[in-house]
Amino acid sequence: MGEQKTILVVDDEADLQQLVKMVLKSKGYNVETADNGEEALEMLKSLKPDLIVLDMNMPIMGGIEFYQKTCDEWSRPKYPVLVLTARANMEQLFKELEADGFMSKPFEIEELLTEVETILQKKSGSSQEAKPKDKNQPTHICVADNDPEACGAIGAALLTAGFEVNLVRNGTEAIDRVAATVPDLALVKLTLPDFPGDIVISKLKKMAKTQAVKFILYTQASPDKVVAAGQTLPQNGKDGIERFVIYQDVRELVGVVNEVLKLNR
Repeated sequence: MGEQKTILVVDDEADLQQLVKMVLKSKGYNVETADNGEEALEMLKSLKPDLIVLDMNMPIMGGIEFYQKTCDEWSRPKYPVLVLTARANMEQLFKELEADGFMSKPFEIEELLTEVETILQKKSGSSQEAKPKDKNQPTHICVADNDPEACGAIGAALLTAGFEVNLVRNGTEAIDRVAATVPDLALVKLTLPDFPGDIVISKLKKMAKTQAVKFILYTQASPDKVVAAGQTLPQNGKDGIERFVIYQDVRELVGVVNEVLKLNR
């Protein structure tokens, strides 16, 4: 890990605070804790953390007030901050405030560790800087579909269209592959065997390194695979989903992929 990094955990939930501290210390980090924003501000007079893991809902001084008090005269945060909150609808607010990461409670410890490492690498400059995409470099797309026939057809259509393609069979593989390769776009089937596709996308959108990935959620409209009548369908633009597509022909999916990539260039 190199030089030991210091992380300040600010959270009034004692059990969670100590769990996060224990896990981070086991990975070699120096960890300090505070029960609220006021206590944390006092600690910052002598402590210069490499990262602050910040809860929002705390007594005495909450996360938003603390965050604002740690910003400079241009309203930019002086320290890298990973926001933790049970209020998932606050993500956009903290993106606008330039927080480095956002995770909604409850979360998986492994996801937290990945997020912490990603932010620290980014801020230390030890991670490889993203290079401008060469105009001849193919766009990278990940496809998550447990139906071998459908997955193969989608992959073949995308390859024919000039994309670079990775295929995975379930939600767990999708999360691992997208986090590892950070594609330009991911096509995720709605009904995967372990996690619903919209949950997979939601998890990935909470990770700092994959927030820029574009996600298309889809399902096939054949008689044996059509979405059950009355089921609430995901909506475009919600929970990180660029488009939700019910397709009959793989060419429809390729068309939507081209549309989304063109719109986001």
